[in-house]
Amino acid sequence: MHPSQDSADELIAKIKHYLITLRGRLLKDANDDEFYLAFCFALREQITLNWTAYEKSQLESKVRTLYYLSLEYLPGRFIVNNIDNMGAMSLVQEVLKKTNRDFSHLICAEFDPGLGNGGLGRLAACFLESLSTQMYPARGYGLRYQYGIFDQEIWEGVQVERPDKWLYHFNPWERRNDMRAQTIHFSSGPAPEGVHVDDLWKHEQADEVRALAFDYPIVGQHSENYMPVLPLRLWSTEESPSNFKLQKYNSGDIGTASENITLTHVLYPNDNNDVGKRIRLKQEFLLVSASLQDIVSEFLDRYKSLDSFADKVRIQMNDTHSALAIAELMRLLSEENKIPWDEAFEIVTACCGFTIHTILKEAHEEWGEELIHSLLPKHYDIIKKLNASLCAAASQKFNNDQSKIDAVSILHQGRGRMTPLAIYGSHKVNGVAKLHTDILKADVCPTFCELFPDRFISITNGVTHRKWLHYSNPGLSELITKCIGNTWIHDFSKIRELEKFAGNKEVQEAFLEVKLKCKQKFIDFVKTHATHRESHGEEVHDEDILNPHALFDIQIKRIHEYKRQLLAALHTIILYQHHLENPNSERAPRIVIFAGKAAPGYEMAKNIIRLINCIGRKIDQDPKIKGKLRVLFIENYNVSRAQIIIPAADLSEQISLAGMEASGTGNMKLSMNGALTIGTEDGANIEMRESIGNEYWPFKFGLSASDVNAMVQDQTYRPRDIYNSNPIIKKAVDSLIDGSFTKNESEKAAFAAIYESLFEGTWSGRPDRYFILHDLITYAETQEKVEALFKNKLKWAELCLHNIAGMGPFSVDNTIQNYAKDVWGIEPCPTNPDIYKNVEKEYLEL
Repeated sequence: MHPSQDSADELIAKIKHYLITLRGRLLKDANDDEFYLAFCFALREQITLNWTAYEKSQLESKVRTLYYLSLEYLPGRFIVNNIDNMGAMSLVQEVLKKTNRDFSHLICAEFDPGLGNGGLGRLAACFLESLSTQMYPARGYGLRYQYGIFDQEIWEGVQVERPDKWLYHFNPWERRNDMRAQTIHFSSGPAPEGVHVDDLWKHEQADEVRALAFDYPIVGQHSENYMPVLPLRLWSTEESPSNFKLQKYNSGDIGTASENITLTHVLYPNDNNDVGKRIRLKQEFLLVSASLQDIVSEFLDRYKSLDSFADKVRIQMNDTHSALAIAELMRLLSEENKIPWDEAFEIVTACCGFTIHTILKEAHEEWGEELIHSLLPKHYDIIKKLNASLCAAASQKFNNDQSKIDAVSILHQGRGRMTPLAIYGSHKVNGVAKLHTDILKADVCPTFCELFPDRFISITNGVTHRKWLHYSNPGLSELITKCIGNTWIHDFSKIRELEKFAGNKEVQEAFLEVKLKCKQKFIDFVKTHATHRESHGEEVHDEDILNPHALFDIQIKRIHEYKRQLLAALHTIILYQHHLENPNSERAPRIVIFAGKAAPGYEMAKNIIRLINCIGRKIDQDPKIKGKLRVLFIENYNVSRAQIIIPAADLSEQISLAGMEASGTGNMKLSMNGALTIGTEDGANIEMRESIGNEYWPFKFGLSASDVNAMVQDQTYRPRDIYNSNPIIKKAVDSLIDGSFTKNESEKAAFAAIYESLFEGTWSGRPDRYFILHDLITYAETQEKVEALFKNKLKWAELCLHNIAGMGPFSVDNTIQNYAKDVWGIEPCPTNPDIYKNVEKEYLEL
């Protein structure tokens, strides 16, 4: 029923079969890429067998089903997820031994899918894996980006974006499904005189785009006989010739001719220009329209009418990217299927849920009304009608208070606001941590909370411990199992039992040994991968030996001002200057490790990346600092690299300005792997501290969210006062503009812009918008506490073990159960044994 029941010889026979039939190669002649392809097809046989039975079981049981809409997914390499969740690791090792192949070569033949930007995509991937493992009836929808977000290279400290290569070779995990292709309509110009918007779809100026479906298996970890496999359906416009406008191409309009083909080329095209805005809006509508058409048509095939649609279908919008689902579902129900408007809206709100992932104003998407009207005239009319109803309800509720009506309006001051659209069309709206939800209610959408008081709930994010602990850190996994048994792998609440062993000296020493091996694995990775590049892109390998006994201080996340990589960079400068002034200092040796991508159009984030790399360059070239301090920036951060970095971490940097980080999931992964957190009271840090216990969370620092709000409201923050009164901070900040870390005019300009942001402000108009200098004081003091504790190795290990033991509530399984209960109302639906036997019988008869 799953590969662990096959013999190694049977799997090898299948590999040989696919090598000959797919590549015309014998096993002994096949290179690593050919072997990988044949291996995946051999493994896919059992996956597809279980996938077919699992989907058919859900179809025949006619259970309520969740459909998850997200522009981002970052699952990491499918091959390692599938092998581990199938319980086939020992079988695979035996196969590789018999065929004289190397496991690392096998998995490195696959590129990480470039389907996301950061935490949002990693979270969505965790959700699907957990839904599959817990056997909930569900399907994920997204876009099959040809080039993903981008591959990041660092040239002399500068981020350079390259096309992502994840589809460079044939992908053995995807299944093209032409039968599920959908047609999406955009308007290619204003409606001609006399043509009503309702008829525009039929007019020659309607622009048709064909979206092809590609299905990917999300294998859940099985604890019973049958392996759950959930489908992720990704839409592509790349491989449909009808999307290419040959006549426009031949007339010289080359850009417009290929625009619809490129809709799924790149995640988040730069929207600093009008073309980028149009492409991005089309991209988001493509996702919701293709997915909803698929859901409705499949539902009609199954039930013949939409009478039970509101009961059987649940749709979750993952952030504002999919908010247009409200308008598109209204169109499908009221226009395509002739359901009365009010009844259609009741169905929409019954089906839809909305997750808000940020409080940042710029992330709550708004589109110009003219752009919406020109591309989606029918949906613009629908949104206007929805807005009229919403404003009428607000007017009645708030006694014609125009300020409150404006606060909830979907269309306001020439902008179409996606957050109000999604909130109005959903039955539940959730934040992703307690503090985040409180801020949403109080500051981001308080009027909506008054209008719909029962609609807002909090569901804290989680991560899949199977991937981020059990697979990524096998040494620690083995130690935990030795202490408390293996039930924690399937039920992470059992991890709490580890706290009984936290004070055990033998366990502490064993933990430190595991951590040392993880750090050495990271060092080996650095030896074989360039730590930086010269100005023309030539790789430079690090010849200095990294010290595995040093404090590994790690900040890995998307580069953004609010996440405050600048705070850590300035502290690193303080450490550097301290060592210069105190050559005999006994401070703990430290390796500061950064990784993350900056959005292509985000200049300040790119400046911060450059600063970090220039600090590292300066330190590397200073023989007086050798062995005391290093700075590394790991380029092209992705899931596979995270699985090397995270187990090696001693210190987890979670230092965003309080009130800005919605939840965080890197904080959870790092704690699960035995890193202690230096963190603000932000996002899920608060709940992690409460679960772990204050005694074992010693590195809290910085302003609270209420402190920040008070200082912003009262306009009492004066960063220059801190600069003038603290000589250590002044010296560190001055180094940005005194040439300490620069070699050329371009670097001087970049660091001058950072300096100016601290004292003059940038586009926000407020100096030091994220309170870097204010929190740098307590941050530096707390870092001294970090080093003092780190020198007491056994005590450090004790606290690390307590941190791991307290992470039970932050398994994504717990998160999904809360969604299932409080938002979706769905129940697990395991594979029907009789259905599996029938599928297996047909398979074996082939």
